[in-house]
Amino acid sequence: MSEPEGTPPPEGTTQRLPVVDRQEPENGDGTDRSESSATPGPEGEGGRVGRFWSARRVPAGIVALLLLGLAGLFLYDIVSVRAGRPGMGWRRELARQLAERPLDDTWVLVGAGVAALLGLWLLILALTPGLRDVLPMRRTHTDVRAGLHRDAAATALRDRAMEVAGVQSARVRVRRRRADVRAVAHFRELDDVRNDLDAVLADAVRGLGLSRPPSLSVRVRRPGRKG
Repeated sequence: MSEPEGTPPPEGTTQRLPVVDRQEPENGDGTDRSESSATPGPEGEGGRVGRFWSARRVPAGIVALLLLGLAGLFLYDIVSVRAGRPGMGWRRELARQLAERPLDDTWVLVGAGVAALLGLWLLILALTPGLRDVLPMRRTHTDVRAGLHRDAAATALRDRAMEVAGVQSARVRVRRRRADVRAVAHFRELDDVRNDLDAVLADAVRGLGLSRPPSLSVRVRRPGRKG
């Protein structure tokens, strides 16, 4: 005997719920097409991404404070002179020294050299990106940028190297263009361990998702004798 539609099932019984299938759009050839929400960026897979630029707040703050203090001193001196008071003694002495000292004087050359080095340092800071410890990663979204710290990349490669049979210890140093791997093998042939490390670490480097994967430099040796 069937129950009327809409009547709740008795307590303690299970009820089969309807399942709604999600229909995927199809291509013209009848195959399924599933699009990921992560749209590749303009660089695409393996594209080049520029380095991250450092804000350099400390140098900028120091330069701003120095310029502010110097401008304040000169402004105070100008206002003092306009008010009929004598100018500050250090400014009069500086003007006299600049007027009397020849250009080949030692202190003039030293001051010019210091000013030139300071200006060159500021130009280098302005034209270079900085943040050398952050490696840019491939962009899969146009509005998202990601970076991987060198220490984190080195730790990931070291963990993968320790998974290779025969590796007793490993040291990894990741640079911008190269990853140096130094491993110690306590059994197996060194050539076999090196070949396995090359294959495993090459796959690990690809798995890091870096925009510019570093080249590998792998060295394997036996442990040194104790004593």
